[in-house]
Amino acid sequence: MSEARNRLQAKQARHDRRDWQVKRRERTRQLIELGGLVAKSGLVELTQDDRAVILGLLTEAAARLRDGDREQMLTLWRRRGRRAFAQAEAQDRE
Repeated sequence: MSEARNRLQAKQARHDRRDWQVKRRERTRQLIELGGLVAKSGLVELTQDDRAVILGLLTEAAARLRDGDREQMLTLWRRRGRRAFAQAEAQDRE
């Protein structure tokens, strides 16, 4: 009976690890995609890959969202982002 219990516990441990691995992979994918957006925006070249400057820019944007007219800023940045995606897609088709 204890052998069956041990097998069950081992199976549960494998399943728990898989859940953890899935979450880790999802987070890794999200971070890679966000890094791709930073690169796509041109910030890497414009700042000469100065990560302190890039973090400062992102921190400034976060502060504006906290302090300013959040919805207006989101609408403005969303439009600009969609336009940038459309331009990149058009360039990829050429």
